[in-house]
Amino acid sequence: MTIQNWSNNIIVAELTDDPQFTDEMTELADMLKSQCAGVAINLAAVSHLNSSNLSALLRLRKLVLAGKCRLILCSVSDRVRSVFGITGLDKVFEFTDDPATALTAIQIANGPEDA
Repeated sequence: MTIQNWSNNIIVAELTDDPQFTDEMTELADMLKSQCAGVAINLAAVSHLNSSNLSALLRLRKLVLAGKCRLILCSVSDRVRSVFGITGLDKVFEFTDDPATALTAIQIANGPEDA
């Protein structure tokens, strides 16, 4: 996983196609415990999700929302998106087509300090 601090209040994470990306999500969660930030997670390279991955994403979402920030999943393949649909999590997570759109949405929500 690649993690970039896009600004003081925005983090961009690019997940790899690894069934164990749950471990990488722990690293991201640890970062968010020390700072409140909007998070864009790029899932372009992810071809499948398992229950552990979904659980890790839900824990991360809870952490981000507790800080009154946004978590946006972007570049989600149709196959991975269907997992969200089947589990009903497509109604829980926010999705965009690409990282640029996710960053824009987070920047607008955060206000002019991230513009």
